[in-house]
Amino acid sequence: MTCGNPRGKHHMNGRSQVVIVGGGPGGYEAALVAAHLGGQVIVVDRDGLGGAAVLTDCVPSKTLISTADYLGELAVAADLGVHLVDHEGDEMVAAHANLPEINRRVLDLAGAQSEDIARRLAEVGVRVVAGSAYLLDAGHVRADRADGVAEVLEADVVLLATGATPRVMASALPDGERILTWQQIYALPHLPEHLIVVGSGVTGAELAQAYLGLGAQVTLVSSRERVLPGEDADAATVIEEVFRRRGMTVLSRSRMQAAEVVRDAAGVATGVAVTLEDGRVVEGSHALLAVGSVPQTSGLGLSEAGVTLTESGHIAVDRVSRTSLRGVYAAGDCTGVLPLASVAAMQGRIAMAHALGDAVAPLNLDVVSANIFTDPEIATVGVSQKSVEALGLQVRTTTLPLARNPRAKMLGIADGFVKLFAESGSGTLLGGVVVAPRASELIFPVTLAVTSRLNVDQVASTFTVYPSLTGSIAEAARRLHGPT
Repeated sequence: MTCGNPRGKHHMNGRSQVVIVGGGPGGYEAALVAAHLGGQVIVVDRDGLGGAAVLTDCVPSKTLISTADYLGELAVAADLGVHLVDHEGDEMVAAHANLPEINRRVLDLAGAQSEDIARRLAEVGVRVVAGSAYLLDAGHVRADRADGVAEVLEADVVLLATGATPRVMASALPDGERILTWQQIYALPHLPEHLIVVGSGVTGAELAQAYLGLGAQVTLVSSRERVLPGEDADAATVIEEVFRRRGMTVLSRSRMQAAEVVRDAAGVATGVAVTLEDGRVVEGSHALLAVGSVPQTSGLGLSEAGVTLTESGHIAVDRVSRTSLRGVYAAGDCTGVLPLASVAAMQGRIAMAHALGDAVAPLNLDVVSANIFTDPEIATVGVSQKSVEALGLQVRTTTLPLARNPRAKMLGIADGFVKLFAESGSGTLLGGVVVAPRASELIFPVTLAVTSRLNVDQVASTFTVYPSLTGSIAEAARRLHGPT
């Protein structure tokens, strides 16, 4: 643990003045910590509390995915002997997705979550200013309020948590109707007949499968050999096999050159055409662009005030979220550390603890659990197969297919596995991968073990419910028992 580093400047009431720019996970979590530590906190927020994570990204997309999963569970139900029939009981009927209803629920849920955050901040005395911010110097932030008034806010501590925005290309400009970013899809009036998803990273893979599950024809354009190129290769292979088996067209080693709206003789939009670098043209009704994101760091006065930006435009920070300008911190996607809401929140909490003099441990990315909300999900923590191979770590690995798990059989789960990495000799658990429905819930015991540096025997000797999916985690640990 390291001690905090208060700047020592306080206002007449003895409370540190904290100004937070951005109301996403990095910002609002930091605000709660700062208020708890006695700070007088102001959040300047432009886009709505919760930020992209709550309003246009994590919460909406995972709600959409959950709806698609529900339809998928109905399909599995038939394999379990459960069928849908009409009211007279003599004809099979099929469930279908009503996209306008789904999108209304998605946006209502996101709005409700944002309102919950607003109420929580109000409860602890945080002032929220609607508007944009400009960093004048380490001690002053200008808030250009939505009501047209400019207000200069004094600050002992400033936290920048401005997030990121979808990357767009000049040759494929979104129009919000036919060519869309992931922030624009919730305005679709109908389920796309044929959705072309460009980009097979996390966002592209998740949304491609969501719309496939909702009933759309989907083509996934992947510039790499396989989908999810940054993830565990075994896990990505399972997901791509599921994609193809369920009817998705996956175009590997295919890079987009351009995307344009197709119009009829009267100028009415009828679809889209995505041109690949090899000259092929893929035609569909809509295109969803998932080709990365860019930090929202321009126009904030950062460089002028002395805040160092990286070549990619991200704010350079250390492990306690400090920028190059004393008293100014940064958290979340604008830092480029790791684009996860959980990491943004942790960065924000660490920043406030450090700035306001509380005990604080620097950010440790070795124990971050992450999840990809495909079906099945991919959850990971700790070392990966790539890092083991790249660093030459002395690690023992075991992989246990879920199809052998009795609970998985009961639930109709055929795809997925548990993979564990343990240090040779000591048997300390260093990481794990879970591919399964609700893997985001199953990874927690592995994360606890990795964070607490438990060895495989301690995990293996811990009781699990029989039958349960977590039983496979204990069984995998048992397989790693014994000499190297």
